[in-house]
Amino acid sequence: MKSTRSALPYLAAVTALLAAGTLGGPAGTAGATGDGGHRPPCVSSPHPEGGPALDILRLAEQARTEMDLKSVILRVTADGHEVLTAALGESMTGVPAEPAMHFRNGNVAISYLGTALLRLVDEGVVRLDDPVAQWLPDLRHGDRITLRMLADSTTGLVDYVTAPGFGESLYADPFRHWTAEELVAVSTRQDDWYEPGTNWSYSHANFVLLGAALEKITGKRLDVLLDEKILGPLGLTETRNSFTPDIPTPVLHAFTAERGTYEESSFWNPSWTTAPGAVQTTDICDLARSATAIGSGELLSPSSYRELLDPGTVGLGHPTKTCPETVCLPNTEATHYGMGLLVLNGWISQHPLFFGYTAAQAYLPCEHLAIAVSTTKGRHTPEGHTAQVLTQRIAAALAPDHPIPDFG
Repeated sequence: MKSTRSALPYLAAVTALLAAGTLGGPAGTAGATGDGGHRPPCVSSPHPEGGPALDILRLAEQARTEMDLKSVILRVTADGHEVLTAALGESMTGVPAEPAMHFRNGNVAISYLGTALLRLVDEGVVRLDDPVAQWLPDLRHGDRITLRMLADSTTGLVDYVTAPGFGESLYADPFRHWTAEELVAVSTRQDDWYEPGTNWSYSHANFVLLGAALEKITGKRLDVLLDEKILGPLGLTETRNSFTPDIPTPVLHAFTAERGTYEESSFWNPSWTTAPGAVQTTDICDLARSATAIGSGELLSPSSYRELLDPGTVGLGHPTKTCPETVCLPNTEATHYGMGLLVLNGWISQHPLFFGYTAAQAYLPCEHLAIAVSTTKGRHTPEGHTAQVLTQRIAAALAPDHPIPDFG
């Protein structure tokens, strides 16, 4: 431990503030539902007068100014209790951002795919090392690619997002609807980066295929399966799939200059981002609840929770003639990929970034600390993952012995 300040006294201050009632937050478990299964409203905390909550708010205000963010929405919980919920900036000009606004959660839904698969393993329905050819007989090398390899991204399939021409097609027509078959075909038209199971590289195609396999295994549409296995049990009532670009109201609008002109991108079609049925929107309270539940393995057996955090990726990730070092990233004990999520110095994390939205969920099991952040871009926001940057700063303030490193 290199930090001169222990995390424990600082987190103890959070508990003391909660006991004194000075944060003004609800005393119940974050994300818990009330009578009739309804979650308490997702609203901002009273303005903090001091302590960790004020520190977090100042970090958010500083980040918004420094990175010219249009909005910052965040929620931090400790031991399941609210430390701070806040919304800064605007959704649109003249429309203040609010915690209850919905935004796209991107690859956060991939962590739900990994957990849903492991729930099926716990139920004895499948085994992680079952070849996917049983359910996807037309997939190239499907007899050698396993469910584990899809979930931990070790199949060797090229990431269609990096394929020549894909980005140009995406930005030429951001409203285009992409089918799962089209996306997988972009990947499988190219030679694999490596033999299945011998290396590690992130590929969106893995999770499109995992979604298809889960549907075949269970005989249920993926959105229905995720509602049954993940969203319902966790009380994530504001997290839902859409087969269209629609976002439920109230909407956190997004803007980007990725095509050269600063323009609204809220309703650009997200069908390319992951498996149909897992293209979701959420709000900040659900995201914080998700961070805790997925990061703690709440829905899993102890053995499946261990698989979630390390399904065999540690030690993989090395460049080859066909897989450059920017793609085949080293997986170490400190920073590695689990089953649909990242493990970063003990934090269990996901952080999507696309079409003007960035978000992050992170959970530190040893401190029962959850951080959820969503940001949208201003006209001069720099390139990079602004929600993850703020999450890292909050983690450094609340748990200085456990900074969140970058991966790759």
